[in-house]
Amino acid sequence: MRPLVAIRRRAADPRPIQPASPSACRTEAARAGEGLILTARAENHLRGRDDLGDTIARLQAFQEAGADVVYAPGLRDPDEIEQVVGSVDVPVNVLLLRDGPDAGQLAALGAARISTGGAFHALALAAISRSARELLKEGSHDFLAEAAEGAALRNRVFA
Repeated sequence: MRPLVAIRRRAADPRPIQPASPSACRTEAARAGEGLILTARAENHLRGRDDLGDTIARLQAFQEAGADVVYAPGLRDPDEIEQVVGSVDVPVNVLLLRDGPDAGQLAALGAARISTGGAFHALALAAISRSARELLKEGSHDFLAEAAEGAALRNRVFA
C-alpha cells in the first residue's frame, strides 16, 4: 500500500486561486515523490467560485500532470459530482457534506474516495463538551462508560 499525500493550501488561505497551469506544475513537481499517492485538489467550490467548467479543467490538468486522485471539495449536486467523475480517468475524492448525497449515494455516483473533512474531529469535540456539561451540571459520570469503550479501542489500536 502506497502512502497517501494531499498537497493543498489551507482553506483559509487568503491568496486567490491560481490559474490551472501553475497549479498543475506544482502537482507535477510533487509527483516526483515515487511511491506516494498524490491527491490534487481544486478548491473552487470552497472559495465561492462555483464554476464547474473551471473545476473540471483544473482536475483534468492535475490528472495530466500525474495526480493519482483528484478532489474538488464542496460539490453537493449529484449531477455535478457525476460530471466530475466522468471527466477524468483517475479516482475522484468527494467530501461528505450534511446537505449533499450520503456515502452510499456518493459511491453510486462514482466517488472512489469519500472524505469527512474535520467532521470526526468536530464530533469528538462535541462529545467532550456534552460529557463536561453532564459532569458539571448534573454531577453524572455516565459518560465514563463511553470513555471506557474509547480506551479499549485505543489500547487495541496502539498496543
